[in-house]
Amino acid sequence: MNLKYLLLVPAVLAATGCAQLQSKNAASPTTDQASAQAHPPVKAAQPVARTNLPKIELSREIFFQFLISEIARQRGEPGLAAEGMLDLAKTTRDPRLAKRATEVALLSRQEARALEAATLWYQIEPDEPTAQQAVVAILLNSGQLEKTRPHLQKLLAAEGDGVGRAMLHLNQMLAQQTDKAEVLSLVQDLVEPYLNRAEAHFAIAQAAWGASKNELALSEIREASRLQPEWEAAALLQGQLLLRTSTTDALVFFRNLLADHPKMQEARLVYARLLVGERQYAEARSQFERLLDEMPGNPDVSFAVGLLAMQTKDYDVAEKFLKQALTGRYRDEAMVRMYLGQLSEERGRYEEAAIWYVSVGQGEQYIPAQIRRAAVLAKQGKLAEARAHLKQIVVQSNQQRVQVVVAEAQLLRDAKAYAEAFELLGKALEKLPNHPDLLYDHAMAAERAGKFEILEQDLRKLIQIKPDYAHAYNALGYTLADRSERLDEALQLIEKALKLAPDDLFILDSLGWVHYRMGQLEKAEDDLRRAYAGQHDAEIAAHLGEVLWARGKRQEAEKIWRAALKENPQNESLMNVIKKFIPSN
Repeated sequence: MNLKYLLLVPAVLAATGCAQLQSKNAASPTTDQASAQAHPPVKAAQPVARTNLPKIELSREIFFQFLISEIARQRGEPGLAAEGMLDLAKTTRDPRLAKRATEVALLSRQEARALEAATLWYQIEPDEPTAQQAVVAILLNSGQLEKTRPHLQKLLAAEGDGVGRAMLHLNQMLAQQTDKAEVLSLVQDLVEPYLNRAEAHFAIAQAAWGASKNELALSEIREASRLQPEWEAAALLQGQLLLRTSTTDALVFFRNLLADHPKMQEARLVYARLLVGERQYAEARSQFERLLDEMPGNPDVSFAVGLLAMQTKDYDVAEKFLKQALTGRYRDEAMVRMYLGQLSEERGRYEEAAIWYVSVGQGEQYIPAQIRRAAVLAKQGKLAEARAHLKQIVVQSNQQRVQVVVAEAQLLRDAKAYAEAFELLGKALEKLPNHPDLLYDHAMAAERAGKFEILEQDLRKLIQIKPDYAHAYNALGYTLADRSERLDEALQLIEKALKLAPDDLFILDSLGWVHYRMGQLEKAEDDLRRAYAGQHDAEIAAHLGEVLWARGKRQEAEKIWRAALKENPQNESLMNVIKKFIPSN
């Protein structure tokens, strides 16, 4: 018997209250991946031939009670049906009736009665794996984790040569249990007799991951890899564990791993994506190119290479590989079409971009695609047509309605119709007065319209509604700093925002700006350099340049401004700051 089937058998469990047992632990490499890599496929266990059926006659009373129970079930009285079937199973000790009583009780969501029936079934047929599976599944579904221990020990012992595969499914089976420390303790006990196998250490590592015991998880997964060096799933889990605390350590690990095991394609793909995240584009490109040689036509790799080429503005290569991903049936076709539309847009091919956006069908990307279609029309000078296009979109929820309104307001802001954008958002806010996105955008429109009191009113209301909305604190703090008003309060607001979103480089930019306004130029430069190193944004470049200018580093300031202006020739902040400090420009 393979423990994997505990997630699926008996079939009634998947259709009733025990269906949640099929959930996977998405935080680590899937159990199925690990199992497939560690073991060849095995056949499902065959049912045990019954030799212990009771030697009783089918009396009129037994037949009548069985019939009454089935009729009760069919007429929508499952409680009565389960009671009658269980009573009949107790009387006859027939395993077939005990199984049926278990199924009927589960269908009526009578957990206690289902457990009683399944336990009776297992007592009658202790060698029937499905009976024991039913007991374990019901116990787990009701959170009685400790009571599953002897059953799981017996099931593992019965696996024989298949025990390794079975251990890989323990964490999947226990994924819904809330006490992760208890899960870890149980898994450690269950696999203790098998610690000479890599799968036992893999199972402990997964459980330790769930219990946030990183050091234990790392030591166990390293032992799994020592016992089975070519097992890629173990290597992937080790990389993920390292990534929890240090991207640098994860990069070093994958680099060394691939030097020793160059054929680990999944690990190479993870490594390449990490390199992209760290903006190490040249090395990432090298890794993806190697994957393309080894996996020609793989849509995941083609898609990744296409996105990387987009980031480095290698548009011809980006188009080639995104189209390859599309023809290779990449799993999210709509997303590929969105990126192809954006690629065409960046190249100024607006008609082509429109075709890609129109080709995005219904689904998660439909509204964003229609919004981009409107933006393309606006870029072609067709603002009225763009707004009309947005208004004809059929929305399915208030969230989608807000998305469309916010997009229309952005078109108006881009056209410098600030008063009209403010009015549009205000009308929408009257219908949805507490919607966070509307409050935030209305506040930003108020700033453009010179209505600071309304900006502050909107943002404070937003903070009250959503105390964890980092950008509300940041926007209010930045606005105060930019106006050189209430700078101590501005600093507190921005520090609060950074605490809520510590990796947000735009909030770090705000922190640098408030330090600049407070006259703390060294702190300001440090903040802004870190922000600009992580995000070469025009606004951050404008701020950093101004601080450098104030510190007497004028050549460096001008160099940063020029480079940013080359990439963003229409950015108002950049143009204004350059005119302010280099009037002859």
